[in-house]
Amino acid sequence: MISHNAHIVLFTLLLLLPGQASRAQDMQRIVDLRGEWRFEIGDDSARARVDYGDSGWDLIHAPDAWEDQGYPGYDGWAWYRKHFRMPEGHDFDALYLFLGTIDDVDEVYVNGRLVGFQGVPPPHYMSAFADKRWYYLPYEYVNFTGDNVIAVRVYDRELSGGILRGNLGVYQQTDYLVPDQSLRGNWKLRRGDLPEWSDPTVDDSSWPDVFVPIYWETQGLRNYEGFGWYRRHFSLDPALKNETLVLLLGKIDDVDEVWLNGKRIGKTGLMPTEGGTYGHDDTYDRLRAYTVPQSLLRARGDNVIAVRVFDGFMHGGIYDGPIGLVRSTRYRNWVKRNPMKRESPFNRLMDALFGD
Repeated sequence: MISHNAHIVLFTLLLLLPGQASRAQDMQRIVDLRGEWRFEIGDDSARARVDYGDSGWDLIHAPDAWEDQGYPGYDGWAWYRKHFRMPEGHDFDALYLFLGTIDDVDEVYVNGRLVGFQGVPPPHYMSAFADKRWYYLPYEYVNFTGDNVIAVRVYDRELSGGILRGNLGVYQQTDYLVPDQSLRGNWKLRRGDLPEWSDPTVDDSSWPDVFVPIYWETQGLRNYEGFGWYRRHFSLDPALKNETLVLLLGKIDDVDEVWLNGKRIGKTGLMPTEGGTYGHDDTYDRLRAYTVPQSLLRARGDNVIAVRVFDGFMHGGIYDGPIGLVRSTRYRNWVKRNPMKRESPFNRLMDALFGD
């Protein structure tokens, strides 16, 4: 029996454990972003644009508090901007932007596109000063032959402010499982929850287009919590027609159910009607991998994936890769090499605290 105090400790640790410890272990930095950044206090949404003129801004060092670099006692909004170039040979890698810890709230744009945020600004303020900022960076957002611009909007409420600490950079995930058939890219996404949306014959042509994988809050659903349905039409790669396959849907915040051509093939987590709870659950950090019965896939013609998602807190949607179909033999071999990637962070924590 775990004591009441142990429950409190576990809950606290889970809040501070969004997969960050394991994530850092399999990352290799390919662009160092430590050093001078352009900096300006105040707030203007135009500062996220690629072509915004920042040449007259101050230069300050990141990571370090802005109070120690000429802005003592400043609380409020400010923006950072930095230009960088990508090294050769990373065009299709799994990329992440790491900005360490930021005090207190941030929004991050790469080449004008929102890639993530942490914390909540006023009037419903919630600090995220202790969270490490790992943001998935779709390679479709990156210029591999020229200049790239990062713009970081920061709100500080008290004490130290800004990009405070960490080995800032663009990182490549090592031993990434590349699908045999990629399904990343444009999907359909609709708010709400109707069971008929699992039907492959539903006309989804008028549904909004979104990019997968990245949080739905970065694509027009800011502050939305509730149900949403993703749909994707695809033709099977002929090279895979006689293979046993696994459907990879990366990571989904918070819980999901998945249909292929009208048949449910899997789920992760508990929906609200099943007693699901959010805010201390680790379901959002589990890799989605669902076995595909061969009889379901059409070797010729249209195949339809439908994904029912419920988001109960903060971020939502299909937010991390890999996304696609992979041969089951390759998937099993990858899991053998990377057992921690399939293991629940909660179970790892329980083993560490209470295991033999």
